[in-house]
Amino acid sequence: MATKISVPGSIDDTLKLLSKADYVGDRSLATVLFLALKMGRPLFLEGEAGVGKTEIAKVLSSTLGRKLIRLQCYEGLDVSAAVYEWNYAAQMIAIRLAEAEGGVDRDRLTHDVFSEQYLIKRPLLQALEPDTVGPPVLLIDELDRTDEAFEAFLLEVLADFQITIPEMGTVKAAEPPIVIITSNRTREIHDALKRRCLYHWVGYPDATRELKIVNAKVPGIGKKLAQEIVHFVQALRKEDLFKSPGVAETLDWAAALAELDAVALDPATVSDTLGVLLKYQDDIARIEGSKASELLNQVRADLRAAE
Repeated sequence: MATKISVPGSIDDTLKLLSKADYVGDRSLATVLFLALKMGRPLFLEGEAGVGKTEIAKVLSSTLGRKLIRLQCYEGLDVSAAVYEWNYAAQMIAIRLAEAEGGVDRDRLTHDVFSEQYLIKRPLLQALEPDTVGPPVLLIDELDRTDEAFEAFLLEVLADFQITIPEMGTVKAAEPPIVIITSNRTREIHDALKRRCLYHWVGYPDATRELKIVNAKVPGIGKKLAQEIVHFVQALRKEDLFKSPGVAETLDWAAALAELDAVALDPATVSDTLGVLLKYQDDIARIEGSKASELLNQVRADLRAAE
């Protein structure tokens, strides 16, 4: 039987929990995460794509030994996909069989076919179920992709950790799940939902923290290459790009350059591999060639000055 792992007892313990899974977080993140766990409140994480918001839910799941239930949001997401739906085919078979046997008690039949046996549980309803190792981690990912109607539905879930099923009644969690909500801020989320959560903006890390992330996630990468990669990405984020590279792109680029056995950056390698780092052709065209060389020269000068 699995042992229930307790949530961290302090901010320092929360930092250790993150680092145990090679997540290099800062103290402000550890503080709000600690409070969310202690207070049983959902945590709303907002920030650019690729900065590590989703990873926080995965880290909590792995380090606390909890089940991870992920609801990936998209335009048009509705209750049947997010919460529950009835197994209509099985219900129809049950009705036909009952009618064939004769003497149908319609009230009893209605009660039977709208029972848990015929209920298909989707992520939000699954997250309310008890578990011997503790409540699961519920990840509601990229909430900004849904519409306001779905946001409104979430209010009952986040306020009382319960869901009302008209045919059955109200299902309430014995223990609230650990809820992580992420948004890439493609649109504003309504204040009514934010008020039910603790909030944290996950920004781009500074060079020191990003270097720690690269060394943790791409083991064996050379010291010089890692430094040049991080400082080049940091410089890119200051350029006028349609989409600046996130930490995820930094790690992809570091892994790609390691696969190419690179020991340091050079203009040709940078230009040839920009497609790993940047995802829009206009951005690539703006940086490749002379601009890449200019940025690389500046990075080398900055690193020499820091020695």
